[in-house]
Amino acid sequence: MVDQNLVSDLNKLADAANPVGMLEKMASQFKGKAVFTTSLGIEDQVITDMIFSNNLDIRVVTLDTGRLFEETYKVMNRTLDKYGKAIEVYSPKNDAVEKMVTAKGPLSFYLSVENRKECCGIRKVEPLGRALQGMECWVTGLRVSQSDNRHDLDFFVWDAGFQLVKFNPLLHWSLEDCQKYVKDNNVPYNVLHDRGFVSIGCAPCTRAIQPGEDFRAGRWWWEDNSKKECGLHTHEE
Repeated sequence: MVDQNLVSDLNKLADAANPVGMLEKMASQFKGKAVFTTSLGIEDQVITDMIFSNNLDIRVVTLDTGRLFEETYKVMNRTLDKYGKAIEVYSPKNDAVEKMVTAKGPLSFYLSVENRKECCGIRKVEPLGRALQGMECWVTGLRVSQSDNRHDLDFFVWDAGFQLVKFNPLLHWSLEDCQKYVKDNNVPYNVLHDRGFVSIGCAPCTRAIQPGEDFRAGRWWWEDNSKKECGLHTHEE
């Protein structure tokens, strides 16, 4: 059983220049209990390539909210074809989705932040909880430049909600770093990135951004900019 005391030790050994090496260490340290959650965005495709190309013992899972772009499903299919390895899919519980849509309609998330967080909770947070059950290390594609809320992140943090170590191997990578890696290594990526989409989530809640706009401007653009998180990454202590 891991605890938060391990986090400081892991951060002392973090090597920003060697994300593959860090992933290898996590696969070894958390044998069978390390999981990577991918949204199939460009950062996550980089990490997927590192895991699959090096045959690392890290589960790769994704959340299919039922509202994803067709382009997202296509990049998943190309990824499966390229690597020949499984990406485990977790979906929301049908009864919870049916109850919400019956009571509030299919676009309730536009009406209030509370409604939007309810939808994210049902479609993303609850399935994530199942994906992380029994795991001790959660690998993510979080980068500090993605959001003001992420500037204080470290490579390793303790997630108090899910009671595990969260590992962010691309913490200090830029978007340009990710683009270069994808090009150099012929990694499948979502073509929406070529159309101004930088952060790709559910189709009704994601749009392209204009030059100079904040990275998160394309997500939940009808809401206040200060707290644009869906609830997946809000448990750090």
